Parts: sequence; structure tokens; C-alpha cells
Amino acid sequence: MRLLIVCVAALLLAACASYDGRGLVPGTSTVKDVEAVMGQPTEKVTLSIGDTVWFYSRQPYGRRIFAVQITPDGTLRSIDQTLTRENVNKVRANIDTMKDVRERFGPPFDVGRMERQQRDAWEYWMFEYEYWPKRLIVQFSYDGIVREVMILRDPLEDGPGAGGRG
Repeated sequence: MRLLIVCVAALLLAACASYDGRGLVPGTSTVKDVEAVMGQPTEKVTLSIGDTVWFYSRQPYGRRIFAVQITPDGTLRSIDQTLTRENVNKVRANIDTMKDVRERFGPPFDVGRMERQQRDAWEYWMFEYEYWPKRLIVQFSYDGIVREVMILRDPLEDGPGAGGRG
């Protein structure tokens, strides 16, 4: 029984280590290497420069999305965690589009429509400063233009037993 527990724990740790692409080397690793380490992506997006971005979402509770950028010849260009304050600060209200946000963050955890405000909202769960759980909400007018970007406290982390985080 102990051997089984140790084996299961080792497998879980190995699976977790691959979430961020640890061991992959930009400029050297290939598409096959990425698939071997990280598995199948949640979504693939082709950029105007010809590169493809593979998004690996850990939403909702993982609160991370990894973007693996691959050159047209199949070589790894970069691996980045997309849900950061720095990336959120780059989103420009009244200028950026749904396409821009999708290319920056990857697929949202939840999509909603607010009829009275005539807006669509995309929700991402993230950590701010690596340990405070937050919700990123990006609102779009019906023409697909970003109108508002908010980082909110996670209501699931508030209340009894939440420890006052956030």
C-alpha cells in the first residue's frame, strides 16, 4: 500500500512540474518536446507574425494560463504565464479588441453577457503577486472593443475562514 501511495504521489508531482514547461528550452525545444512535457493545449491561436501560441489553461483553480509561442518552423520561442498584473496593465480600454485580449491571456474561464449594459464579459481567475486570489474581468461592448478591465477580490476567498486574504 505504501508503494502505491509513493507511486501516485510521484506521478502527481511529475504532472505538476510540467504545467509550466519546466525543462523546455526556447530556441532549441520543438513542438514534439512541448507536447511531451505539457500535453495537448487548451487552445491554439495563430498570430499575424506567423507564430502560433498554444495556451495551457489551469483555470479556474490553478489560476494560471501558460502561453507557449512556437515559430513557423516548429521551434519554441517562449513560455510565459499570461495572468499577471503586468499583462493586465497592457490592456487598453477603447482600443483593444476581443482578439487582442484572447492573444494576450488565452481562453477565459467564463463568458457572460450583460444585456442592460450591452456588454460581454470575460472572466479569468488569477493570483496577484503570486498568492492573492483575484478575478480579472474584461468587459467588451457588443462591437468587440474593450470597455473596462477590473481586477476584483475573489468572493470565494472572502468571509469566514478566508483569512482576510485579497
